[in-house]
Amino acid sequence: MQDDEELLLALLNSAPIIEGRPTDALDGPPGRELARRWGGTGTEDESAQLRRARVALQAAVRHDGTAYVDELASIMQGAVRTPRVTLDGVRWELAVADDDRLAIRAVLAWATTIARHPGRLRPCANDECALYLLDRSRPGTAKWCSMSTCGNRLKARAHAQRRRA
Repeated sequence: MQDDEELLLALLNSAPIIEGRPTDALDGPPGRELARRWGGTGTEDESAQLRRARVALQAAVRHDGTAYVDELASIMQGAVRTPRVTLDGVRWELAVADDDRLAIRAVLAWATTIARHPGRLRPCANDECALYLLDRSRPGTAKWCSMSTCGNRLKARAHAQRRRA
């Protein structure tokens, strides 16, 4: 399940703002390679499905309206999970079209993550950042996608404002 959490975070964070400009890591050959690294097909159809899932999942994490519910339901349409009993326990097999598999895995990972870690999947507290984090800290108080970038930047700004005041 850890792999699916990492897939979820990679998808949520695949549209970062770099030097003030929005980017899309799912575009072109690098996007296809990213999908293949996660076990996908790397097709344009898969990239389109991943973009749909990313937009809906980002809205879900931000609690931005309710339209994402219908979009996530549409993405999940036709997905079937079948239990397979093995010597190691029960394994769930996902039966879906190849181009839909990664997007559906990401939605399933989101559902599992918010159930297992309520309130810990969230956007970075830096309003200028478009990244998301899964707070695995013990107290659950992490605010930034990265302490070395967003955390330091915002702490430095707060310190400078206090000194000016």
